[in-house]
Amino acid sequence: MAEIKVPELAESITEGSIAQWVKKVGDRVEKGEFIVELETDKVNAEIISEEAGVLTQILAEEGDTVLVGQVIAVVEAGEGAAAAPAAPVEATPAPAPAAQQAAPAPVAAAPVVEETTGERVIASPAARRLAREKGIDLAAVSPVDPQGRVRVQDVAAHGTAPVAAPQAAPAAPKAVAAVDESRVTVEKMSRRRQTIAKRLLEVKQSTAMLTTFNEVDMTNVMALRSRKKDQFFESTGSKLGFMSFFTKAVVAALKKYPYVNAQIAGDEIHLNNFFDIGVAVSTEEGLVVPVVRDADRKNFAEIEDSIADLAKKARDKKLGLSDLQGGSFTITNGGVFGSLMSTPIMNGTQAGILGMHTIKKRPVEVNGEVEIRPMMYLALSYDHRIIDGKDSVGFLKTVKELLENPEDLLLNS
Repeated sequence: MAEIKVPELAESITEGSIAQWVKKVGDRVEKGEFIVELETDKVNAEIISEEAGVLTQILAEEGDTVLVGQVIAVVEAGEGAAAAPAAPVEATPAPAPAAQQAAPAPVAAAPVVEETTGERVIASPAARRLAREKGIDLAAVSPVDPQGRVRVQDVAAHGTAPVAAPQAAPAAPKAVAAVDESRVTVEKMSRRRQTIAKRLLEVKQSTAMLTTFNEVDMTNVMALRSRKKDQFFESTGSKLGFMSFFTKAVVAALKKYPYVNAQIAGDEIHLNNFFDIGVAVSTEEGLVVPVVRDADRKNFAEIEDSIADLAKKARDKKLGLSDLQGGSFTITNGGVFGSLMSTPIMNGTQAGILGMHTIKKRPVEVNGEVEIRPMMYLALSYDHRIIDGKDSVGFLKTVKELLENPEDLLLNS
């Protein structure tokens, strides 16, 4: 018999959610075969079986929260292993009220039988939790599962108004109002979206974040790219985009203004002597920021290849923890979605983030005359605790000057 446990993925990850079971009870499993997908706040991990046999027990449902080291399934060795019966276990007699209050609640265990209105209700822990939050009687929920098991999706789709509390009982804090499902669609936040929301709020609350702006004339970059893109592709096999120009300009500016490439650790300032540049990538599940390592040592083609590879891995849900950790500065490109101007929020403990925006033709003054030029707004959000206005403005000005003279970037790369 082999127990399938939630593996240790990284020091900072202590729990995750069951995203989906690839195998079901009774299925044959080969050694090393992927049987369940685990969603964490950083990456989606594929959990494999360490033994060949038959999957006899599934101890956590899709949507359940599980802890590192927790047993979530059992595989019996051999061809003829008998699958565990699907019927629920019998409910144990309800303990006295005092005992109920003292007993700790099980964390993400197998579906538990609950006594509600005199009928046995089989429900996953996630379904029970959502029912408590909404004030819904599980006995009133109609499960889709033919075996009668109530899942979180059944509770979320349930249209019955919350069960009224006894009049003598005080009103519960944060009561959930009834939702008119003909007018409102209720959608549970994914674990990753919850983590994104939590961390963005933490950054806003724990830093003295300020944003400063500049604009860059993209005429020369666009002209150079147009002239060289075919030759670049023939010689390197890579497409020449704008991100390699921006990455190179950022690295040069960070070398000139090292505090923008720093972070605060307690009462210390850590000046990073490396240039690992995070590149924000939008996926269906939210924004992720994989890291281009040692960007100062890479040429244009290597930077373009790194970004393309990381973006594909992000969209295919194949990013590893090593792809996401340790960046020193971040670049985000809202321009791909048409954003004209924004104030990006810093990533984690970093001291700065550069926002790129859409290229828009605008009338500008050039040598005393008005010309129509392709212009882009740049936004640098930074931690004012360690970066003064002089450095932030100087950093942006350096990026602007390098992009408006892109030959310098090519010659120095």
